[in-house]
Amino acid sequence: MKQFSQYKLIILSAIFFALFYNLSFFRNIIATYSFEGLNIIYILSTTILLICFITFLFTLLSSKYTTKPVLILTLVVSAFTAYFMDTYHIVIDDSMIRNTLQTNLSESSDLFSFKLVAYIFLLAILPSYFIYKAKVEYKPFKQEIFGKLKTLFLSLVIILIILFSFSKFYTSFFREHKPLRYHVNPIYWIYSVGNYINKTITSGPIVVKEIGKDAKISDSQNNEKVKKSELVIMVVGEAARADRFSLNGYQKETNPLLKKEDIINFTNMYSCGTSTAESVPCMFSIFDRENYDYKKGITTENVIDVLKHTNDIKILWRDNNSDSKGVALRVDFEDYRTPKTNTICEDDECRDEGMLVGLNDYIQKNKDKDILIVLHQMGNHGPAYYKRYPKEFEKFTPVCKSNQLETCSQEEVSNAYDNAILYTDFFLSKVINFLKPYSNDYETGMVYMSDHGESLGENGIYLHGLPYFMAPDEQKHIGSLIWFGENSKEVIDTEKLNSYKDKSFSQDNLFHTLLGLFEVQTEVYKKDMDILNNANKSQ
Repeated sequence: MKQFSQYKLIILSAIFFALFYNLSFFRNIIATYSFEGLNIIYILSTTILLICFITFLFTLLSSKYTTKPVLILTLVVSAFTAYFMDTYHIVIDDSMIRNTLQTNLSESSDLFSFKLVAYIFLLAILPSYFIYKAKVEYKPFKQEIFGKLKTLFLSLVIILIILFSFSKFYTSFFREHKPLRYHVNPIYWIYSVGNYINKTITSGPIVVKEIGKDAKISDSQNNEKVKKSELVIMVVGEAARADRFSLNGYQKETNPLLKKEDIINFTNMYSCGTSTAESVPCMFSIFDRENYDYKKGITTENVIDVLKHTNDIKILWRDNNSDSKGVALRVDFEDYRTPKTNTICEDDECRDEGMLVGLNDYIQKNKDKDILIVLHQMGNHGPAYYKRYPKEFEKFTPVCKSNQLETCSQEEVSNAYDNAILYTDFFLSKVINFLKPYSNDYETGMVYMSDHGESLGENGIYLHGLPYFMAPDEQKHIGSLIWFGENSKEVIDTEKLNSYKDKSFSQDNLFHTLLGLFEVQTEVYKKDMDILNNANKSQ
């Protein structure tokens, strides 16, 4: 094999990256500007600009010992990135990286496909093998430095010439069409890794700030002649978008059981993020969406901790999803993703209803306490929606039986997803009927709130996880409802609550609503953020 310099290898790699890893980028830029007239020249210039920028980046990192390893590592990661961006039209930002790192093996297996294997073979294994076997000629130190500076200088000059020559186009590109740059591979995922590290790494050990240490059950509750304890089950849903609930007007009957119950359905509830890793800790956090970030989440106690500070509330978190994302680190936690604990499993898929088994024993054991039980669903976790429900819930057909959603029709994808919503309807109905026998002795209630929504192929977008500002409504508008037992209705005016259930709410309200539900007094409680406050009969 003929020898060549490492800078020639970098330039060849940059051309390969630009042409074969950026289908998503060029598809979006053509959709934005259209491939006609002068736009053809502009779009071609972005290709040259991208090649020069990648060349500049890898030349900076080049040396005898780093060039090949860096290129091979980038090829492998970029192959995965290209697959997910091309297939599901997602963006690999720091939130998506966090969500990926917190995904378990079982969830990851749902994403496996022969198309993914093809991407890895063609875009990772073959080019990596070529780079590994390439005979690179390394010249004396001074000549290498000169070659490096020359490559950097020429790359930078070409970049500047293009930017100034087509300044009007690039002003529009960078200012008015910011989301386009999120699809540039490998530049944006490399930036996102840096952003993830910056948001995640803290100096020294993590110190969790305590909040709500003054929390106590309201005196008015304690002074009642007959105090009834609270028994509340909070169900954290997964990827359940509001517009697929027949309770919200969806034409398919996806809530046949819940519509028979006396529930309050919040039609305009919005998530605080577009991924589980972001939304779950955010929804239990004291911070609103605008002020929440990962570091604040892991270094500040949440509403679960505040409830625990009362010393009068027993808390149990059962999880049939990935985990609690750090929310339940300081309370009782049980993993229900395995047949070792979940008695209702089939084909390695453990069902949400299995989380109800054994709860009677927990309640009996803590009968003199208020109780909060959190059940974290598998729900509508994609892309293998057809796995998320037992066969008897396959009411809507035909269904997509593949994790490659783009190979199925929109109807098939929707049917599989809707069947999973139908199973959630069954599960929530089962939770309500589990609580009903306790309604004579407890103030019972069920709170349901999905973590985020889901895209099902609208505008070619699948799954979730887009940056919040550019995410479609389908990823942010979530299913949410509440049910109260008879004793709770003596405290909560459900008729009044129904009168404003269509107002716009968000997961920012959950922190204060849970405190209000358990009648907890603390300086961190804001009654104007408590959804139930205006319907509280004691006010």
